[in-house]
Amino acid sequence: MRCKNTGFSFFAGNVINKSQSATGVGRAILAERITLSTIADKLGVSTATVSLALRDSPLVAEATRERIKEQAREIGYIYNRRAASLRTSRSDIVGVLVRDIVNPFFAEILRSIEKELGDKRQTFLLCNHDDNLEIQENFIATLMQFGADGVIMSPSVGTTPQDVERIEKNGIPVTMIARTVEGTDIPSFIGDDLKGMELVTSHLLDLGHRDIAIVGGTTLTSTGRARRAGFEAAFKKLGLPAKALIDIETPYDKSSGYEAAKTILKAEKLPTAVACCSDTVAIGVMNGLREAGLIAGKDISVTGYDDIEEARIAAPPLTSVSDGHNEIGRQAAQALIAKINGDTSFSSINVVPPELRSRSSVCPPQS
Repeated sequence: MRCKNTGFSFFAGNVINKSQSATGVGRAILAERITLSTIADKLGVSTATVSLALRDSPLVAEATRERIKEQAREIGYIYNRRAASLRTSRSDIVGVLVRDIVNPFFAEILRSIEKELGDKRQTFLLCNHDDNLEIQENFIATLMQFGADGVIMSPSVGTTPQDVERIEKNGIPVTMIARTVEGTDIPSFIGDDLKGMELVTSHLLDLGHRDIAIVGGTTLTSTGRARRAGFEAAFKKLGLPAKALIDIETPYDKSSGYEAAKTILKAEKLPTAVACCSDTVAIGVMNGLREAGLIAGKDISVTGYDDIEEARIAAPPLTSVSDGHNEIGRQAAQALIAKINGDTSFSSINVVPPELRSRSSVCPPQS
C-alpha cells in the first residue's frame, strides 16, 4: 500500500511460493497458526506470562523471559501487534519527521533514535517532509489513523504552535529535535547553535580572519537564526563590527555549498575564511573552491558545523562543531517514551553543549 501525497510508503504482503496456490497458502497458515497459548502449553506457563515476557516486562524473571523468547524463535511466533494494541490501547508505533534523511546530520540522529526506540520495543514510521507543510500534515494524519503512540519531529518551516497543539490534542505526545517552534512548551532537544557558532567563529578571529563569509541555513528556522547570532556574537566579543563579508542562505546540502562557492568567487572582495552552517555545505564549498584552484586550509579557511562522520575524513579534514546530535536523538526518544507513559516533567528546551573540533581546513589569513 502506498500512501498518496505523503512522502512515505508502507508495503505489506505475503511471499507465495510459485508451486503453491493462494488458497493452499491460506490453508497452511490457518493450520499452522501459532499463538501465545502454543508457547504457554509447551513451557507450562500462563499466556499472561508469555505476553509479559515477549514485551520484556520486569515482572517476569530474566531466565523465564529468555526461555520464552527462545521458544518463540524456535517455533516462529510473530508478535500480533494489532491484537496487542486492542488489549493495551497502545500501538507501539512512533512517527519521526525530519527535513532530509539524505543529510548525514539527520541520518546520524535517526540512528540513535532507532536504537533507543528499539530498546523499548517501539517501531517507528519515517517521514521526509522536505520543509513541505502538506507532506508533514498528511503524515501526521496517517499517524492518527494508525493510532500512533507519539511523534518525534524536526518541524517543517512554517509549523505553527497551533499545528503542534492539534497533534497533542489528538492524543499523540510530541518531542522535537534540531528545531523548535516558538510559542510552544513541547520538549525540544537541540544543540546550542548560538554558542557553537560563536566557538568556531572565534577560532577564525583568533587566527586573524576578519573578512569572513557565512554560508548555509535560513533565518526562517530557529537553527539558522541561532547560528547567525552566534557568528555575530564572536565579533561583538572582540568589539568588531558584527557583519559577515558575504551571507548566503542555502539548504543544508553539498550542491548548495558548491554553488555558494561559485558565488563567493565572483565577489568584488574575497573572504579569507568561509564559516558554513553545516558540514555538508562546507564540503560542497571546499569542492567548489578546489575546482577553482583554491585549497581549504592552505589558500582559504573553511569551517563546518555538526561534526558528521564525513567531516573527519574530508579532504582536508574539516574543522567543525560537534553539536551532540547522537545525544539529541537519544534524549528526544527517551523523553517521548516518558511522555507516552504519563511523565510531563521535561523542560521545554533541552540543550546539548557544543565542542569545537579543530582540523586542517583552517589556516591563518592568506594574502
